[in-house]
Amino acid sequence: MNERKFLVSAPPKPSIRPARISDLADLVDLLCQLFTIETDFIIDPSRHARGLRLLMRHARRGTAAVLVAQVGEDVVGMVTVQTVISTAEGARSGWIEDLVVRDGWRRSGIGSLLMDEVEHWARDAGVTRLQLLADNRNKPALDFYNRRGFSRNHMVFLRRASEHKDPDCDRSVD
Repeated sequence: MNERKFLVSAPPKPSIRPARISDLADLVDLLCQLFTIETDFIIDPSRHARGLRLLMRHARRGTAAVLVAQVGEDVVGMVTVQTVISTAEGARSGWIEDLVVRDGWRRSGIGSLLMDEVEHWARDAGVTRLQLLADNRNKPALDFYNRRGFSRNHMVFLRRASEHKDPDCDRSVD
């Protein structure tokens, strides 16, 4: 019997890296996907791009990180984290936002890779506590965070729009 062996190439392995300004269109697209789930937010690509530019500026200062998951040439996920000073902790605390994995890549371990890198960044940045907000209707996300050791608390998130215009919003990130 003549047996043939076929080589099947493994799927490309995801890598996690800091975001670049050239990733901006992909990151805005991912945020638009996220905000179709988190309906408390309005989809506004220009506003999202402005926010990402600000975060990238803060990343250069070491007070934030914008991380992407890349497979081949494609950006398939992202997460952001930024620091605040916590009087309860007496130290820096990290706010995780915008963890999103592109449709078709979810449940493939990319979210875990992104969170692993956020936790590594937080340790290096001297962050003593990580916190995040999640849509209470997004059960898959809540289950994911629970498996990673996040727990609900008794705090309630409240927000109010400000009339203040941030002067950083008008500066370029390049």
